[in-house]
Amino acid sequence: MKNAWYFSLLIVLLISCKKEPTVWDTNWSAPIIDDTLDLSELVNDTTLTESGGFYQLALERSLFDLNVSELIEIPDTTISESFTFSANLVLSPGFSFVNSVEEHDLNVDDVQLKLIILKEGFIDVKVENPLETKTIFQVQLPGVAKNGVPFNQSYEAPASVNGAPGVVFETIDLSGYQMDLTGVSGGEVNILRSQITVKTDPNGPSVEITPADVTKVDATFRSVKVDYARGYFGNQSFSDTIEVKVDQLANVTNGTIDIPATTIQFIIENGIKVSAQAKLTKVTNENSSGNVVDLSGANVGALFDMNPASGSWATLTPSIKTITFDNTNSNIEQYIENLGAVHSMGYEMQLNPWGNVSGSNDELFSNSSLKVKMKANMPLAIGIDDLILKDTFEVTLNQDPDKTRIKSGELTLEAANGFPISGEVKIHFIDEQGNVLHTVAGSHPLQSSVYGSLDVNTGINVANSTIQFVLSEDVLDDVDKVKSLIIESGFNTFNTNTNSQEQVSIPVGAFLHVKLKAKFVSENKM
Repeated sequence: MKNAWYFSLLIVLLISCKKEPTVWDTNWSAPIIDDTLDLSELVNDTTLTESGGFYQLALERSLFDLNVSELIEIPDTTISESFTFSANLVLSPGFSFVNSVEEHDLNVDDVQLKLIILKEGFIDVKVENPLETKTIFQVQLPGVAKNGVPFNQSYEAPASVNGAPGVVFETIDLSGYQMDLTGVSGGEVNILRSQITVKTDPNGPSVEITPADVTKVDATFRSVKVDYARGYFGNQSFSDTIEVKVDQLANVTNGTIDIPATTIQFIIENGIKVSAQAKLTKVTNENSSGNVVDLSGANVGALFDMNPASGSWATLTPSIKTITFDNTNSNIEQYIENLGAVHSMGYEMQLNPWGNVSGSNDELFSNSSLKVKMKANMPLAIGIDDLILKDTFEVTLNQDPDKTRIKSGELTLEAANGFPISGEVKIHFIDEQGNVLHTVAGSHPLQSSVYGSLDVNTGINVANSTIQFVLSEDVLDDVDKVKSLIIESGFNTFNTNTNSQEQVSIPVGAFLHVKLKAKFVSENKM
């Protein structure tokens, strides 16, 4: 709408002239907007529903969804093995001179893992062979398997040359591997087992090995991400503050609303098979005027218990904790009526607050998550008292009295309003310093549908309004100074019969159809 009006003005203002002036007036008329606003696209199971011919707010929104698989972090770990002999030996072809079984701690802080399945991860293997013949290295990881097949990889390292060891590098993809971390005894945690054997080339020569010859195997686990974990996840705690912005309310500069009794619920879903405690540390909103309202009540700041999830991979069912705020236990009405443009919610959560009550059988799956949803239910009945909305946009307008000059003009708004809300509209003309040069008020208010007549097509009351915005010569003389426009709308649900603001319900099918036209008289010189 703004660009179309501006474009119409530019067409008039940029007409060129000739040296010999001939003067005449021209009437210009152009449509700017023809549009309809309704709520039909919002009617669904997460925003609006219909009840008894009126809209019902049935808002459901996800505030956050945390994939908790990242709670189990396995750091990059390198397994290094070095083998030497205390005396000189001659090794025959195919002789196995290393057979080592070791256990390695994964150094997972505060977590005791018995079994994991990897979503992704890699092993970088480096083998150094000091012998003057090719050697065959076999790396086995007992308890590590994919699709029932144990991890077992063999590598050939080239012979050393001029005293420099022969080296081979390999990278193995661990995606999908299951890892038993209970060690040789089966009762430990975070323990990875390895078995490494080394033998000389069965088809090579006999070679001598001395105490100075060092055979090395390095295996580095890196970029490991867990798809499943079982064990004890410790007393981990985490917290955060979530901020949600409602951009539409950022333009509200004044006024109040009155709403009926409402209920807002915060629904917390725990998708981990672990006990927990949590609390809402704060729920607050701030409106465009800087006024802050904290949601108060016994449910804010109070600890509540959360049961573990149940089921398994395909049947995992989160435990649900619902926290309800209504007019009996909180200041929810005051909170909503503050018209907050920025909402903040803080939370804290602690896993296993009572220790290892699961016997190290906490479980986390790839689809485990921690979710917080918000639900609000109330009739869409609102009382509005001089609610002021403002919108600002930049313009560049030019007058040239020696060529083409707009002498007068007006904007005409034709509206068919099916909402039971009335409105007063003003336009402010703003200079570069932000000063108001002129204010033009609409000739008539936007009439509420309460004072309209029945529309046979929709079955609801519709009020028709025609509103003019007269642009005087004083306004047009200052058009060069205008750098922006502020459109200010003041809305009310005033009942002239009771002489008071009243709550009104929004009927199903309510709409606002508007046509905006521009009409100018210009003086042209050629």
